[in-house]
Amino acid sequence: MASVCFYFQVHQPFRLRRYSVFDTSTDYFDEVKNAEICRKVSRKCYLPANRMILDMIRRHGGRFRVSYSLTGVVLDQFERYAPEVLDSLHELNATGCVEFLAETYYHSLSFLYSRNEFAEQIRLHGDKIQQLFGQRPTVFRDTELIYNNDLSHFIESLGFRGVICEGVDHILGYRSPNFSYRAPNTRDIVLLLKNYRLSDDIAFRFSNRGWKEWPLTAEKFAYWVNQVNGNGYTVNLFMDYETLGEHQWEDTGIFDFFRHLPEEVFRYSDNDFLTPSEVIDRYPVAGEYDVPHMISWADTERDLSAWLGNAMQSNALHELYRMESEIKNSGDPGLIEDWRKLQTSDHFYYMCTKYFADGDVHKYFNPYDSPYDSYINFMNVLDNVRGRLRIRRNRPQLQKMPA
Repeated sequence: MASVCFYFQVHQPFRLRRYSVFDTSTDYFDEVKNAEICRKVSRKCYLPANRMILDMIRRHGGRFRVSYSLTGVVLDQFERYAPEVLDSLHELNATGCVEFLAETYYHSLSFLYSRNEFAEQIRLHGDKIQQLFGQRPTVFRDTELIYNNDLSHFIESLGFRGVICEGVDHILGYRSPNFSYRAPNTRDIVLLLKNYRLSDDIAFRFSNRGWKEWPLTAEKFAYWVNQVNGNGYTVNLFMDYETLGEHQWEDTGIFDFFRHLPEEVFRYSDNDFLTPSEVIDRYPVAGEYDVPHMISWADTERDLSAWLGNAMQSNALHELYRMESEIKNSGDPGLIEDWRKLQTSDHFYYMCTKYFADGDVHKYFNPYDSPYDSYINFMNVLDNVRGRLRIRRNRPQLQKMPA
């Protein structure tokens, strides 16, 4: 038996507007651009993809199952700019065939800088998912699939039962990503590893006419999935939801590929689709996946260099998290919210200077002409936040008037 486990990442950041050193406004985010992008991607991807997934679930009597990791900031944008997307997500949720995963509310790198902030964002995200969909997530995926052994220990302490991470060749060695694993010195938490080859066949290579396997058909892909039998239980296909209609445009045939995939998978006896929790429930752990150093999904290196590969990124992140204590002690909800929106990993991705083999990935909806423009713009905003803190710090305390 081979089980296909689909997880779709759904995320859009609150992008910053152009902010000069002379600007004094506290409106940091580009409302017009964020609304425009959210509605554009909703038309091209989120709405047609949700309709398609709903039809697939109904057509196959609930045997087709998927999971989503929806960031808090994309949910906020759906509420503000595209409520019809939320309506379609509610329809999907009502089928009972969809699992929602946990992550940081602001799609942040907080695990690397502040465990208190990390835990708080996970709680905020869980509250949002429960409020909207009535589910309390039990499987966690960190921003950009950033992971090491320490993350498993911490996530286990928060009561989760599973973590999604990258299946990295040099860590797996001869082993397959198509088994479930456990981190060293953890008791119950299960690791589900992304099969990056098969995931990337869809997410990145699907429309590449120079690829030797082009065109990729549902029949061919289902055959590859079935080949897992005998060397694994589950094919974990993890990708951005924007693969459907945005990264891979509709005229590439991506929607037709997905529509036909379940029936091709079901042609092989006993093959099925499961959500991450169902994979954890069904299959035993095959061994340890020991990750002492940080990994991620990104680029050929699978490391953190997409967000921490240069001095600009390191400086911006250090200065941002250095404010944490004073920001939170301010008790100012607007200031805290702005600070948290600035933690979104995309801001630091835009500062990446790795424009070589991986360049196209880093340019996705990037509003800047260069990484240096991104850094300068971000630091101008951060300087204004710092100024707001100075004003609060220097504001004279009001004396109580005598009764």
